[in-house]
Amino acid sequence: QVQLVESGGGLVQAGGSLRLSCAASGRTFSSYVMAWFRQAPGKEREFVAVMDWSGTNTLYGDSVKGRFTISRDNAKNTGHLQMNNLKPEDTAVYYCAAGRTWTKTSSHYNYWGQGTQVTVSS
Repeated sequence: QVQLVESGGGLVQAGGSLRLSCAASGRTFSSYVMAWFRQAPGKEREFVAVMDWSGTNTLYGDSVKGRFTISRDNAKNTGHLQMNNLKPEDTAVYYCAAGRTWTKTSSHYNYWGQGTQVTVSS
């Protein structure tokens, strides 16, 4: 069992930056794939980024490529999502997730945080 808690969300102006954090507890975090998803009102949950357990392989959603960076610190059992050049379209609840499969599909992840709100004003 893995427990995940997101933090770092807030209100930011367009063009600004935020850094989200995901604190993990339970089983060894370093053995799990880590991913970020987001969900805006009235929309389905959208893939944002994923990183494998080693931190050497990453994949990003088309809408965030070049602006967001995923990272992890296995020694501290934490993951991060650095978000730069934010746009109003990025407004959503952001979730971190963990699983054993390196995938962009949300249903394949077994563990989820409670989410943190990111609001980008124009």
